Amino acid sequence: MSTRPGFAIRRGHGLPLIFVHGSGVDHHIFDDLDPVFERVGGFERIYLDQPGFGRTPPDPSILDLDGLARWLDDQVDIFSEGGPFALVGNSLGGLLSRHAAAGRLDRCRGMALLSSVVDPVTAHRRLPSRQVLVHDDQGLADADEFTRHAYRQMAVVESRGHLEAYQRTIMPGIRSADADTVARMEKYYQLDLDFDQVWSGFIAPVLFVCGRQDDRVGYLDQFDLACRFPRASYSVLDRAGHNVQIEQTALVCDLLEDWARQVLKG
Repeated sequence: MSTRPGFAIRRGHGLPLIFVHGSGVDHHIFDDLDPVFERVGGFERIYLDQPGFGRTPPDPSILDLDGLARWLDDQVDIFSEGGPFALVGNSLGGLLSRHAAAGRLDRCRGMALLSSVVDPVTAHRRLPSRQVLVHDDQGLADADEFTRHAYRQMAVVESRGHLEAYQRTIMPGIRSADADTVARMEKYYQLDLDFDQVWSGFIAPVLFVCGRQDDRVGYLDQFDLACRFPRASYSVLDRAGHNVQIEQTALVCDLLEDWARQVLKG
């Protein structure tokens, strides 16, 4: 497994804040959240692409989720230069972020976990039924069939604006993803969760943001996990599915801004 740094967009100066995307997408998924951290200041924002996604080449030596977690551990050490850091993780990126932080409790200054995977085994998750609260055939009419279908797989409140955000922040990663990497990760999508036993001694601020209608990772397991952290905030947002950062952007940004200021205060 390569220990070279993955491709990353780096902005600002200060505490390294490493953004960890989920499966099948790339760093663009965080694009609409960046203004929050630019406004707060005090961070070097590091938007990382994982192997086989975005502009980081595939790594055939990474055979499973455990290998990907160890790769991210190395990337955290590279980009933080062995010093303090904070993490923002989305979906699978939330699971990977927890793995990295668990081995570096003394250096991690906080985590924000958006629609985070708690258990990689789908059968172990408590999930709400699939719901679409708002249909908008007219608003989606101009999208190509592939994009429209992909968007509708997770959309809870359909709208032209949400579709445009999806096209801007999620479709670039979907279109550039390496098919072999995706297939390999899906086949070996398991990770030992013993690292989640360490949080009682983790005193940095942690934020959980979930969509009430998220039928991919749910919101109940995240609450149980949040209760293990001494300094956790937990929000479940109505009218939002797995892409909560698209369907409730303003609320997510407000929550992230509050968390970011807490991280800087220590």
